[in-house]
Amino acid sequence: MPNFNIKRLNEDIRRELSSAVSGVKDPRVSEGFVTITGCELTNDMSYCKVRVACMGGEQRTAKAVEGMNAAAGYFKRQIAARIRMRKIPELIFQPDNSLEYSEHIEDIIAHLPPHVSDSREEKEDSDED
Repeated sequence: MPNFNIKRLNEDIRRELSSAVSGVKDPRVSEGFVTITGCELTNDMSYCKVRVACMGGEQRTAKAVEGMNAAAGYFKRQIAARIRMRKIPELIFQPDNSLEYSEHIEDIIAHLPPHVSDSREEKEDSDED
């Protein structure tokens, strides 16, 4: 049975972290375009996995995650000030490279040769003429 309260808290935490990223002075976080792509709060609300994406590739995202881990206390304070929770969860920042992965897959698909059935349809059309 889904817990709608946890889903709502996931979205609230994601929104607050997204707005708090602009206040971080760590150059690993502030220099790049850092995006919080999602949050997953555990059922006991002790831990929250935060997926982080950053423009500039996997290395840039890894550095942004390091910077966000260093600023975890700041993020917890921001969450505590804006969201009423009994216990503020431990934040676990994880890189989210799905954007780069999807670009890679699109590039592979774009460079595929035409499908064999397409050439058969063309032959059939030319035979009918």
